[in-house]
Amino acid sequence: MEPQQEQAKLERFLQWLQVNRVELRGCQIKYCDFSKGYGIFSTNDASDGILLVVPLDLAITPMRVLQDPALGPECRVMFEEGEVDDRFLLVLFLTVERLRKNSSWKPYLDMLPNTFSNPLWFTNDELLELKGTTLLRATELQKKKLQSLYEDKVKSLVKKLLILDGDSESEVSFEDFLWANSVFWSRALNIPLPHAYVFPQSQEGQDCGTSSLNDTSDEKIEFINVKDEKRAASTTLPIQGETVWVEGLVPGIDFCNHGLKPAATWEVDRTGSIAGVPYSMYLLAAESNSGTEKEISISYGNKGNEELLYLYGFVMDDNPDDYLMVHYPVEAFQSAPFFDTKAQLIEAQKGEMRCLLPKSLLAHGFFQVNTQQKERDDKITAGQVCNYSWSGQRKIPSYVNKLVFPDDFLTVLRTIAMTEDQLFQVSSLLQELVANGEERQPSDTEVRAAIWEVCGDSGALQLLVDLLNTKMMDLEEGTGSEDADDELLNNAQVKKMPESCIRVQNDSLELMSRNKRGSIVYRRGQKQLVRLFLMEAESALHLSLSEGN
Repeated sequence: MEPQQEQAKLERFLQWLQVNRVELRGCQIKYCDFSKGYGIFSTNDASDGILLVVPLDLAITPMRVLQDPALGPECRVMFEEGEVDDRFLLVLFLTVERLRKNSSWKPYLDMLPNTFSNPLWFTNDELLELKGTTLLRATELQKKKLQSLYEDKVKSLVKKLLILDGDSESEVSFEDFLWANSVFWSRALNIPLPHAYVFPQSQEGQDCGTSSLNDTSDEKIEFINVKDEKRAASTTLPIQGETVWVEGLVPGIDFCNHGLKPAATWEVDRTGSIAGVPYSMYLLAAESNSGTEKEISISYGNKGNEELLYLYGFVMDDNPDDYLMVHYPVEAFQSAPFFDTKAQLIEAQKGEMRCLLPKSLLAHGFFQVNTQQKERDDKITAGQVCNYSWSGQRKIPSYVNKLVFPDDFLTVLRTIAMTEDQLFQVSSLLQELVANGEERQPSDTEVRAAIWEVCGDSGALQLLVDLLNTKMMDLEEGTGSEDADDELLNNAQVKKMPESCIRVQNDSLELMSRNKRGSIVYRRGQKQLVRLFLMEAESALHLSLSEGN
């Protein structure tokens, strides 16, 4: 789009914000660059640190959709009959509004990207850059799910709602639905609201018919739980009655980009005592402005590149919150000897067949890698080896304080690695434990202790080494080594081009898409984490064998 058109679009949006009582007190919205789009920048030092105030009546929430004069009545029927849930309702609304000829949301929707850089929008060639990663499989499954949802439900519902609005000509496409889905997942906030604001009629004893507004059921993909507070900031506001968490889009606030060192947080003012506007969301500066214009970023949460790329379409170089997902294949376990017995033992231990390994764990392992991770009270999630021994002969390993892998996962690997003789010994120990006449089942801690007493760690650590070696082979197949990715990135120079491309400087000039670069940064980080955690697992295995564990 030409600069004049971009400026005209921005001016229409700013006028729309003003009409809807949005106050830009110490900031302005302006274009950043092709990779970020628009952002929020400080202008002058607001005395109270409040940069932006948005009335929550302007937020696109399930309540707002149900109140829409044209679409609300039909959406309410579908909502009450369970045909749509909260999130689907918002995505459906965005799809319709994109096609609606006289949408009152047009100045806002025109400011949003037409396409996105998350893997759901990748070309087939770009998807090849994700080969061997958890993200590729998750993307393929989600794309297939969304296409089925579009054909089975969305297409007919959107057409029905458009006809009710008097539009029988507009045609919806899968790209319209994919766009709406990406807008929701990249921009929605989890907003804490008073019960009376969400259910205004309930105090009069009337059924508002929106009982699932506080439903916490998650739209899950294989590798991540996306229910966490997407782009959430502070929860320090006082509790006034029951709080209902509602997902929604807040025009204005949602133009804040992500930063590792956020310059602001958002808060909800229920009474108007802080921002001067009751039931509003405001952007609060983290520190006073030095007088120079700078971009105001917020934190989208402590997210690894896998999640950032999947939800938002960007990655962070040297992301301190990066993580590795490791899992034991269900198919391999089901074909293992004594599967039924081992499955019962894993259930009794409350074990996990997969685990997240945050980069921050490496700071506490054998090699104490500097992860540039800020200190957190909950940074260590790795479990400790059971220290209970029936015989007293199984000593605590010397490496116990260096073991960075969660015991919820290690205990599963110990169980899978057990031989027939070891299974018999574990059974004997557990029978001995409950042989005193008590009618009870061994606790999960007791089962774990018995298995560790019999098996130690070497079998589990050997399986872990094998899993990590296999993961590295998958990652390197077709894309080369970590060093090869380094070379590609070192030779790439970002160019501010309309095509959002990166020019690679070599003998034959070629273009690398932004999507490809993001994929390479992500997969290089995965290879690095596999390499580092493999070193940890091999060191622990060596010590466990030498100590008879």
